[in-house]
Amino acid sequence: MGPSFFILNIIISLALTLVNGDAGLIQKTCKTTKYYDLCVSSLKSDPTSANSDTKGLAMIMVGVGMANATATSTLLSSQLLTTKNDTIMRKVLKECSDKYAHAADALQASVQDFGSELYDYVYMHIMAAADYPNACHNAFRRYPRLVYPQQIARREDGLKHICDVVLGIVDHLAS
Repeated sequence: MGPSFFILNIIISLALTLVNGDAGLIQKTCKTTKYYDLCVSSLKSDPTSANSDTKGLAMIMVGVGMANATATSTLLSSQLLTTKNDTIMRKVLKECSDKYAHAADALQASVQDFGSELYDYVYMHIMAAADYPNACHNAFRRYPRLVYPQQIARREDGLKHICDVVLGIVDHLAS
């Protein structure tokens, strides 16, 4: 158990820190949010969280939200290909795809405001991103024969929860 064992222990410790992030800061930050488990699991899965401050953790969560919104927009666009004969469903799917794209854009807009520490504007963009899925859900409600897909409902809830996490972190940063 000479110097090589000591060096190996240091390397393993550093690797675990890089994989798990700064667990103390992540836990402290996530305790300020509405969805603690979502916050912790999302941040610990991102290797850049190890070197992030609280604002950096918020920006990581914004990235998680952007990925969710973009993936949902893409999924909805791909469903347009399978509904060639149903013009109403195509119209609603297109509207929903656009709304999720706007949600991703709103999240992207918050990144610049984070950099400038304009937390009121960050909050506004995150709130807008969380609200865009409502417009999709409402588009389905306008046509009683259309059923709101469970897969989209789950993604809607996911995006709203991610945005709630970001808002909790922003509240902590602004105080």
